[in-house]
Amino acid sequence: MTKKDWRATHKLLAEHEYELKPMERGYANRTLHIDLTLNTIQEKPVTQEMKDIFTGGRGFAIRLLWEAIRDDTQWNDPENALVFANGPLCGTTAYPGMGKTTTVTLSPLTNSVIDSNGGGYFAPYLKFSGFDALAIQGKAEEDVIIFINGDTGKVTIEAAPEEELNTYPLAGLLTEMYAKDERDKRNVSVVTTGEAANHIRFAGLNLSWYDNRRKEVRVKQCARGGSGRVFREKNIKGIVIHFSNLSGKSNSPADFELIRKAGKRINNEIRTLDAEQNDMRSVGTAHLVEIMDHFNLLPVHNFRFGAHPETHEIDSTVWKNAFAQENRNDSCWMGCTMACSHAVNDFELQTGPHAGEEVIVDGPEYENAAGLGSNIGIFDPLVVIELNFYCDSYGVDTISFANSVAFAMECYADGVLNEERTGGVDLTWGNAEAALELLHQMARGEGFGVIVGQGVRYMKSYFAEEFGGDPGHLHDIGMEVKGMEISEYVTKESLAQQGGYGMALKGGQHDEAWLIFMDQVNKTLPTLEKKAEALHYYPMWRTWFSLHGLCKLPWNDIKPADNAETEDPEKIAEHVENYTWVYEGVTGESVTPDDFITQSERVYNFQRVFNLRLGFGTREHDYPPYRAMGPVTDEEYEARTEYFNQQLQEMVGVDPQSLSTAEKVAKLRKYREDQYDVLVDTVYKRRGWTPNGIPTMEKLQSLGIDLPEVVEVVQKAYT
Repeated sequence: MTKKDWRATHKLLAEHEYELKPMERGYANRTLHIDLTLNTIQEKPVTQEMKDIFTGGRGFAIRLLWEAIRDDTQWNDPENALVFANGPLCGTTAYPGMGKTTTVTLSPLTNSVIDSNGGGYFAPYLKFSGFDALAIQGKAEEDVIIFINGDTGKVTIEAAPEEELNTYPLAGLLTEMYAKDERDKRNVSVVTTGEAANHIRFAGLNLSWYDNRRKEVRVKQCARGGSGRVFREKNIKGIVIHFSNLSGKSNSPADFELIRKAGKRINNEIRTLDAEQNDMRSVGTAHLVEIMDHFNLLPVHNFRFGAHPETHEIDSTVWKNAFAQENRNDSCWMGCTMACSHAVNDFELQTGPHAGEEVIVDGPEYENAAGLGSNIGIFDPLVVIELNFYCDSYGVDTISFANSVAFAMECYADGVLNEERTGGVDLTWGNAEAALELLHQMARGEGFGVIVGQGVRYMKSYFAEEFGGDPGHLHDIGMEVKGMEISEYVTKESLAQQGGYGMALKGGQHDEAWLIFMDQVNKTLPTLEKKAEALHYYPMWRTWFSLHGLCKLPWNDIKPADNAETEDPEKIAEHVENYTWVYEGVTGESVTPDDFITQSERVYNFQRVFNLRLGFGTREHDYPPYRAMGPVTDEEYEARTEYFNQQLQEMVGVDPQSLSTAEKVAKLRKYREDQYDVLVDTVYKRRGWTPNGIPTMEKLQSLGIDLPEVVEVVQKAYT
C-alpha cells in the first residue's frame, strides 16, 4: 500500500486548530490535553506560578498528573494521564544532549508515579509545535493515531485500524505516511510501542528520529515503569509530530552567544578528549562492560556474582566492531556532538516474525549488554543484539525483561520452577533459545512469557502462592525496588548505591543516583555523612536534567582535562558552569548552581508527597532486596570467602573461622542491614524529612511548595 492508501484507512475522530505562536525564552506557554474517551482536544495556559514551582519537563508532567487523577486512581483507569514533557532548555542545538522527552504516568509495575526519559526528536518537536507538555487521558474505543502538525497548527485524532502495532515496521511506516517526501522525513517524530505492551507490565515507549545518512527511522526509549502498557491501555497506536522550521534559535533565546560560548567549550572537549576517556562516540555506554566486570560490579546470574570469565565475549571491543563506524549519524538530537546512539547495520534476525530479514538495531548500550548478556548468562553477542532488537520492536523494557528472566532462571535452578510449570521452556542459565522464546511469547500474549512479563514483584507472590516458593528467599533474590527492576549494577559493596536504588522515588533506577564508583571504587564517600550528602546532592542534580529536557551524559561522560585538580571532581564544576550559561542564555535569568538544586528540590519533594498521596512514599518502601546489600546464599559468600571473612573480622568484629557459611552469611547480613538503617536515618535528616521519610512542613515551606493540597496530604500522613 502507498502512504495515500494507508491514510485512506484512517477515520477522523476529532480535530483542533490552534494559533501558532513564537517561543518565549524556552517556553511555549501552553499545554495540550487530549481525552480519548470524549475525543476532545484542549489547550491550557502555563502560568508563571507553574514555572516558578515546577520549572518544566518532569515538573510540569508530575503537576499535570496530580491534577488529572483521584487519590484512588489506578494505572488502568481512564483518568490516569500519560504525560509527555520537554523543558525550557530542551531543543537547544548549540549544546550537546538537549533533546530528551520525559514521560510521567501511574505505573503498572509500581502502582505509583513513574517518570522515564528518552532521546529522539519528539520532545523538541512537541515544544516547537506549540506545547510544553502533552497530557492524554481517557480510552479510545479503537486503535488511534494522534497527529500534531506544528507547521499548520492542527491536532487530530484518527482511527487507525490497519497498521501493524510493533515499532518495526510501524515507526517507519508512520514517518513515511506523514512526511511530504524523503527530505521531509527528518521533520517527523513518532511515538510507538509494540504487541507486548498489550500483555506485560514493563512495556516502554519508542521515540523516533530519522537518520538521514542511513535513510532509516531509528528509536530511543522511555522504557522504565510501564508507560507503554498505559499507552496501549488507552488504545493509542502511535503519536506523530511534524515540525519543519527548526533552527538554532527555535527557543527564542535571550542571549544566543552565551549558549554558543558554553557549546564551544564542551564541544572542543568532546572532539579532543573523548577517545582517550570513555570513547562515547565510538562505543557509547557499552564501554562500561569490562570496567564493571573488573570491579566486580557486572551482574551475573541474577546479580549473584559481579564478574565472569566470558565477559570478554560481550565487552566494548565486541560492540565497537559491531557498531557501524562509517557513514553514520549517531546523535539522537540535532547538534549533539557526543553522538553515542550507536547501531548495528544489516543484522540478520534468526528468530521471530522477521527471521531472515536484515534490520538496523539501535544499541546495545551497557544496560542491554549487561542485562541481556551476563545477568541471564548469555555471552553470545549475536543473541544479545537479537534480544535487543525484539525488545525494542515489541515495546519491552530491556532492564525489566533481563531481571525478570534472570529471576525466573534462578527459580528454575532452585527447583521452584520446572519445565512443566514453565510450559516446556528450559530456563537453564544462558539458554538463549529460552530467553528469546519468552520474549516472543510476551508479544503473542501466551505462555509462561506472560507471567514473566508481569515483573519480578508479581512473580515473587505468584511463585510463592502457586509453586510453594519460600516468600522470604524470593524477596531476597527478586531484584526490584518499589516494583521496578533495578539497573544493571551489583551494589553489594556500595552502601551509597544501595541507598541510591532503595530511596529513589520511582524505584531502582540509576538515573537518580549513580554513586557506585564514588563509593566503592574511588572511596570518596568514607562516612555515612558523606554518603548522605551525596544522596542529597546527586539525586537533586540529576533531577534537574529531567526538568529541562536534557541528557546527563555530556555532563559526566566527558570531563575537562584539568577536572581531577578541582575541589570536587565528581561534580565537574566546569560543566555545571556551562549549564548556568545555557540557562541564562535561553531564559535570560542569571542563576547559580544552588538555584538549580532548589529547582529540583521543589519537584523532588512534591513527587515524594505525590507518592504519599497514593499510599506509598514512606520508609517501608525505601528498602532494596537483600541481594543488593550482600550475599544471600552460601554459594555467593563462598565465591568471595576471603573477602567476606575479612569484612566479618575487621568490620563486624567476628572471628569467622569457627562459623559455618550459613552463620557467616547471617552475621554479615545483620551488620549490613543495620548499616542501611542508619544510612536511611542520615539521608532523611539531610533531605529535611521525618524519620518515616515524609517531608517536614518546614521543608515544604522553605521550598515554597506548601500548597493547600500538598499540606493536606502531609498532615494526613502525620496523623
